[in-house]
Amino acid sequence: MAVPSLSRPLTAVALAIASWPAALHAQQADVPEATQKAAPEVTLEPVQISGNWLGSGLQNSVKSFAGARTVVQKSEIEQSGAASIGDALRRIPGVQATENSGTAGSAISLNIGVRGLTGRYSPRSTVLLDGIPLAVAPYGQPQLSFAPVSLNNIESVDVVRGGGAVRYGPQNVGGIINFNTRPIPATDTLSGDATVRYNDFSEGGGHNTQYSLFLGRELDNGLGLALLYAGLDGSEWRAGSDEKVNDLAIKFRQPLEGKAEVHGKVSYYDVTSRTPGGLTPDQYDADPFQNTRPTDYWSGMRKGIDLGYLNPLSSTQEAEVRLYYNESSRTSVLVPIGGFSLTHQPRNYRVLGLEPRYTQRLAFGTVAHDVTVGYRFVRERGNDNQFSESRISGEVTGASRFENKTDAHAVYVDDRIALGSWRITPGVRFEHIGSRRINDAGDSFDVDNDKALPSLNVAWLVTDTWTLFGNYNTSFGPVQNIQLNSQSADNPLKPEVAKTFELGTRWKSATLSAELTAFRLRFDNQIQQLPGITPAKFANVGETRHDGIETAIDYRFDKDSALAGLNVFANYTHTRALQDSGSTAGKELPFYSQDTDTVGARYVLGAWAFNLSTTHQSSQFSDNANTWAETATGGNGLVPGYRLWNAQVGWKLPTATAIDLQLGVNNLADKRYYTRNVDGNAGRMVGAPRTTYVQARVAF
Repeated sequence: MAVPSLSRPLTAVALAIASWPAALHAQQADVPEATQKAAPEVTLEPVQISGNWLGSGLQNSVKSFAGARTVVQKSEIEQSGAASIGDALRRIPGVQATENSGTAGSAISLNIGVRGLTGRYSPRSTVLLDGIPLAVAPYGQPQLSFAPVSLNNIESVDVVRGGGAVRYGPQNVGGIINFNTRPIPATDTLSGDATVRYNDFSEGGGHNTQYSLFLGRELDNGLGLALLYAGLDGSEWRAGSDEKVNDLAIKFRQPLEGKAEVHGKVSYYDVTSRTPGGLTPDQYDADPFQNTRPTDYWSGMRKGIDLGYLNPLSSTQEAEVRLYYNESSRTSVLVPIGGFSLTHQPRNYRVLGLEPRYTQRLAFGTVAHDVTVGYRFVRERGNDNQFSESRISGEVTGASRFENKTDAHAVYVDDRIALGSWRITPGVRFEHIGSRRINDAGDSFDVDNDKALPSLNVAWLVTDTWTLFGNYNTSFGPVQNIQLNSQSADNPLKPEVAKTFELGTRWKSATLSAELTAFRLRFDNQIQQLPGITPAKFANVGETRHDGIETAIDYRFDKDSALAGLNVFANYTHTRALQDSGSTAGKELPFYSQDTDTVGARYVLGAWAFNLSTTHQSSQFSDNANTWAETATGGNGLVPGYRLWNAQVGWKLPTATAIDLQLGVNNLADKRYYTRNVDGNAGRMVGAPRTTYVQARVAF
């Protein structure tokens, strides 16, 4: 499966797929009567919105999805020993969850890079929480420098790296990542669990406690309720890295007449995270865990509500409406170069979203169509503020304020065509985005972005366990709020447009899951932050291309075999991301690793479970010029690769109450590794040392 073949039209891909021998089967589900009579050996997945964040008309099953897709369940996350969202994502091929390369602290930001795209604050992926955008301003500021999501409240992580671009945007070239919160229990008695985890870091003197509580039940009238709480208190592995997190949500689900229902969630999140910042090479060599910026910190707060109405009108029709509103605020206090003042950057955001969607199934002989039409409206309002405070006198100077306004409309339609064992889904989304930024002098900058974004996804269900797929998708990234300030006569920013091609295969049975995907991305006018410049400046770096191969395998030995209870898994990704234009054409993009892998095993013996795993990433450049030599500040130069080992043992206590205990060690060899901070807080930032943790979970 050669990567260069991905540049051919998808028609050629489909013809290549058709050359494979076929043993035609499809997954079992209901199908319109006309289709059953014409092709009784082939059945069609039901129309379904509920429980499927990809929306109505698409299958729930991962194995028949027409693109690279991975779902990680809560049990897998716990077995990995993950302490954060980033840790949990390292088992997914093509995804690089990086340490911080910016000023944000570990408890407040999310840094996810997909297929060679920058991971700093995850700006290239559409990140959702229960299908609702997680970013404080999905269009104006998609960067997750403030990510209000906690691992302990998550039931699963659904990552689509290709094949789902029509319905979600605007920035989805780096895939769609949906964090599903824990569902409401379908029980008429109160049930739930409580968890406490204590983390101790071998260096830096840090330790913290993570805790969570989950309660839920259904009342006699059918109303389902659930309370989710996750918290963190303590510090990380750097000196002066205190953190405090509170994440609270109340979910409800009310059945209505027929099979309709209303569901929703009210949420609150707050966090304070002190940020030690980057170190020079000399400082790092003396003590990589020291803190030279004890006054720096970030804090944030978000409160929101989302409501949904779902109505399966018939066996061939469904309608859904989603409505959400949230308010977010975050501020940072950082010491700039010189150290005689504090820079305050308070920002506030308000987001209103509305999305109705309708699916109709149509049958024409042996062909069935699931046609979905949807509309999305997002209204963003907010302000960015900045001022300097003298550390000596307390005098405030240099105050500035920007008002940001964005109104975005998206209309999309796709048609999932079932023809025998083929699933062919053409679709298109049209985006109209109007943005305005006004400074405190009343000067404004207005920009309108319009773009039609076509896609085509093809899957061949060769057998019940084997799927071949190929797809073409387009993604559109408008110029964002903070980027507008960088525009000038010699630096005219243009919106980003990306084209994605995939060709892959997937095998999924009771004992074996395996996948192989080749991908190619083409980015026009990609916008990047220029390193070492304060305040931040952005520029189009021109065209970039990203090619690669993703592989993953997971094998569970049969219960009757000599190795019953053993599960082994591995993934490997090779990516080549190059600049195609400008003075640095032919050089690699910064902050991605060409090679990443994860290998591990889990063995269950009675009430005991043992886990051992390792993750690896190769070296990275930190600038477009691919500078090898490290600068005196540590803000530029090659970032060495590293491999980490993790181990865990779990025990289910033989008691009437379900109690699980876990003891684990992450970074067993106490490996020293670091990333770089490339903004005004530049320097080396050390990764976590050997970390020992103990966790207790009680279910009731």
